[in-house]
Amino acid sequence: MSDLDVQIPSAFDPFADANAEDSGAVTKDYVHIRIQQRNGRKSLTTVQGLKKEFSYNKILKDLKKEFCCNGTVVQDPELGQVIQLQGDQRKNVSTFLVQAGIVKKDNIKIHGF
Repeated sequence: MSDLDVQIPSAFDPFADANAEDSGAVTKDYVHIRIQQRNGRKSLTTVQGLKKEFSYNKILKDLKKEFCCNGTVVQDPELGQVIQLQGDQRKNVSTFLVQAGIVKKDNIKIHGF
């Protein structure tokens, strides 16, 4: 019977990676760019996860000027500060943030339909 125990391969834990991420061993701060549908064809683009050291109002001002749209900075109790822009600006915002050197391309997650 002890010979059988030796021949059994080691157990594979499919949740080992998830547990490692929860413990804080691998933490990546992502910038999430999402779209929210409003009425009909109207939509909002939200940007969250930027570092707190950046001035959200200055970034918003540059985004509004670059894309000719309106926007605001909203304080959320769970998510912190979130930038909201009018329209579907997901691709524009991601390229702007990379070109301005605010975040790296690997740290951006674009969500939406």
